[in-house]
Amino acid sequence: MKTHLDEELQLLKNELIEMWLLVKNQLAKAKQALTTVDKDLAREVIAAEKRVNARELNIDKDCENIFALFNPLAVDLRMVLAVLKINSNLERTGDFAEGIARFVVDIDHSFDRNLLDITKILDMFDENETMLIELIDAFEKEDGIGARKIFKRDEFLDTINHQATFAIADYIRQHPQNAEQALQILSIIRKLERVGDQSKNIAEEIIFYTEAKILKHHSKADKQKK
Repeated sequence: MKTHLDEELQLLKNELIEMWLLVKNQLAKAKQALTTVDKDLAREVIAAEKRVNARELNIDKDCENIFALFNPLAVDLRMVLAVLKINSNLERTGDFAEGIARFVVDIDHSFDRNLLDITKILDMFDENETMLIELIDAFEKEDGIGARKIFKRDEFLDTINHQATFAIADYIRQHPQNAEQALQILSIIRKLERVGDQSKNIAEEIIFYTEAKILKHHSKADKQKK
């Protein structure tokens, strides 16, 4: 039989997943706005950031209420703590999507398709969206193994981010007239790499919630032993 706490925790999970989907859609729209230079769509992403911020505040408040009213213990406590941190990571992801949209609003040109191809920026968008989808699934299923798959995907983003510096430097040498847009793309790539970092943090929180392990503390301890 479900308790009142069980019902509140389920409502909290549902609310977080709604936030998750909103942020995922923000990132997808930012990609579309970038590739089509759709300034109206970019403005929609910017305007929707207020909804993201409002949802973050509501989820934080609901977590505080659960702490105050139910004093959750063990796995329930871990779940609420994880939700608090995941909520913060999702809000930061929404910030990065908004930042990308602002680039689109400010530009007065279409991006060179060759520049998009050589930097693999569209692959970064797709990988980030896949990561968010897989994390939702891992959270709903309480699947720590599924959450761990995100770490390898984040390494893929890190590799693209590292290679982009050299690709863009070479592109500017060959197309000095496009230097401004090349630097804009580099700034967006940096934001997408940070989105990947947020997803990695979310994966760690899912593992903490489902397995009572705090990976970043383990990794620090391992480094100290070496």
